[in-house]
Amino acid sequence: MSAPESAADGSRDRIIAAATTLFADYGYDGTGTRRIAAEAGLNLATVAYHVGGKADLYREVMRRAHETEQAVLHEALAVFARDAIEDPVAAVTAFAERYLDFCLEQPHIPALWMRRWLSDAAEFADLEERYARPLIETVRDAVVAAMPAVPEKTAEMAVWTVLWTTHGFCRSPIRDQVPRFRSHLRELAISMLVRPQSPDLNPHQETENAP
Repeated sequence: MSAPESAADGSRDRIIAAATTLFADYGYDGTGTRRIAAEAGLNLATVAYHVGGKADLYREVMRRAHETEQAVLHEALAVFARDAIEDPVAAVTAFAERYLDFCLEQPHIPALWMRRWLSDAAEFADLEERYARPLIETVRDAVVAAMPAVPEKTAEMAVWTVLWTTHGFCRSPIRDQVPRFRSHLRELAISMLVRPQSPDLNPHQETENAP
């Protein structure tokens, strides 16, 4: 008799949770299937039954990470589009800070992408085009639509800069510096997206307008 569906679902989720932690901490290349099984408290046969091989498991981990990030970004972009016309400083800084908060809340996601940028799991070359590039373009296009004075190239550069900077910070051991980094991120976003289009904007105004 096969296991109840709920039990099967529970085992699959345990495997994926264990793999997510290990892939984030040690990379795809540094994590073996036996270690994943041990972390999940299951045997190799059970892991293979529920998720297939390590490559299948990695793709599922990255798919879930993408869908989580996509949902948060779409919600944040709706707020950004609503606020950017009236108060671009507040809109830009709020969006950058929301992304920082997301990465702090879900540290495995920046960790997984940082691993890839360090040449981990190089055989999965399609994941950037499937997941990262569409999100970057979505944010870039939202910035250009809400702030027409911002060139597309500048918007994309700003998105990548916030992404890389935030991911790098969230993988560092200096979490007690979050308030300082938050201020840095706000200034970075303003300097790239708002100040070039509003040269009369001064730091005092930015502080007043920012949430």
